[in-house]
Amino acid sequence: MSDGTRSDTYAELAALGPYGVHPGHALITMVEPRPGHEYAYNRWYEDDHYYAGAMAMPWMFAGRRWVATRELQELRYPEKSAVAQPVGAGCYLSTYWVTDGRYDDHMKWTVGINKRLNRDGRVYQDRTHVFTAFQDHEATVYRDGAAGPRDYHALDHPYRGLVLQVIDAEGAGQRAELLEWLRSRHLPKRLGGSPAAMVTAFRPTPLPGDRMTYVKQVEGVDTRVTLLWFLQEDPRDCWAEHFTGLDAAVAESGLGRVELVAPFIPTVPGTDRYVDQLR
Repeated sequence: MSDGTRSDTYAELAALGPYGVHPGHALITMVEPRPGHEYAYNRWYEDDHYYAGAMAMPWMFAGRRWVATRELQELRYPEKSAVAQPVGAGCYLSTYWVTDGRYDDHMKWTVGINKRLNRDGRVYQDRTHVFTAFQDHEATVYRDGAAGPRDYHALDHPYRGLVLQVIDAEGAGQRAELLEWLRSRHLPKRLGGSPAAMVTAFRPTPLPGDRMTYVKQVEGVDTRVTLLWFLQEDPRDCWAEHFTGLDAAVAESGLGRVELVAPFIPTVPGTDRYVDQLR
């Protein structure tokens, strides 16, 4: 074909494989723009990369950006974190859902497109990936059972906040037990009467060997669990009552240790709101 896009192949691919709406996989990426580059980074990400490097890709069907102002960064714990050094690093968080069963297909496209974007000078280099990983969905726990939005709505529903919690199991053999404890005991108890409507639980997958060099390989592939708490209130208004002590609760279980609890609020797309509050 004259345009070289192989458009006929798209019709063939659409007729094959899973195409449900369950978020079987996620990309969770926490990034720190280098000092002095906050505004430029925000504009690049919102105006170009969020779309060209994420939402325009096959099987990535929902996305949302979040931000941690200095005030929110100061709420994070533990102080010594295996995820963020210092613990306040990573003021922007992006979350994306990938269709269940389409991880391999999506990864082939994302590696290819990011190589092209880098070659074409469309990758902003003055930033640091603090915590970036594709992840497989393990569980969703709802506060209100069948009522309310489902997890596939989570990145479109107007939640007022998000809490990222990262837990490392004591060993690879204990992660399944940790996940079961979270799913059946800990999360239902913590969600009851809280401003969090749901918690999604994921486990990281290794990045491909041909990933871009500025993204480091994922740590804790065999031991780590990533939780996303979706809040109906601003995290600053409910932090003391509902989100302190999560590290102690996990430690008491004997199944793992909390490496990060970090609150965020949604960005306002198309604006630089909050950029002047990052430092």
